[in-house]
Amino acid sequence: MCEPCQAKMAPPGLDKKPALLKQFLQLMTRSWDPMTEEPEHSRHRPEPILDDEQERQREALRTSADSLAHLLDSVVQIPGTSIRVGLDALLGLIPGLGDWIANLIGTTILFLAVKLEVPKIVIVRMAFNIGINTLIGTIPGFGDVFSIWFRSNLKNTQLLRRYTSKQSTCATPGDWLFVIGLLAGTFGIAIGTFAMILWGFKALWSL
Repeated sequence: MCEPCQAKMAPPGLDKKPALLKQFLQLMTRSWDPMTEEPEHSRHRPEPILDDEQERQREALRTSADSLAHLLDSVVQIPGTSIRVGLDALLGLIPGLGDWIANLIGTTILFLAVKLEVPKIVIVRMAFNIGINTLIGTIPGFGDVFSIWFRSNLKNTQLLRRYTSKQSTCATPGDWLFVIGLLAGTFGIAIGTFAMILWGFKALWSL
C-alpha cells in the first residue's frame, strides 16, 4: 500500500502520540529528579507541633533560667533606690575569685539554652555577654558598678525566651561541644587578662 494511503487510513491523533509521550516524560523528569532533589510534596514540611507535656518541660527550663538570672542580677533592692543587685555584684566584692564564681554560675543559663536548641549564633551572643561581664568585672571598683548596670544574666534569659518559642527540645552532642569549647575560650582569655593585670600591679609595686 502506498504511503499516502497509509496516512489516510491511520487513526486520527496517532502521529501525535510520540510527541505527547515525550512531553509527559519531560514533565515527570522536571518535577522530581531522585538523584538531585526531594519530591515536591515533601518540601516545606511544617514544623512539628509540641504537645502539652513537651511545652510544660520547655517552660520549666525557661523558668529555671529566669530564677537563676534573678538570683544573680536583681534579687535585692538597695534601700532608698530603685537599683537592684544580685549575687553577681555581691560575690564581686570578694577579691580575685568572686567574679569568677558568679560568672561560672551564670553559664548554667547557656546550658539551658543548648537544651532548648537556641540558635548557635544566639549562644555566641550569650557567651559574649558573660565574657564581657567577666573581663570588666575584674577591674576593682569599676567592675562591680559595671556588673550592676550590665546584668549579663538577665540579658541572656531575654535572648533565651525570644528564640525558644518554636524550637524543639532536642540538643545534639555537637551543640554541647560547641558551648563547652566557647566557654573554655572565653574564660581562657579572661584568665590571661587577669594574669596580665596582676603582673602589672606586681611590676608597679616592685618599683
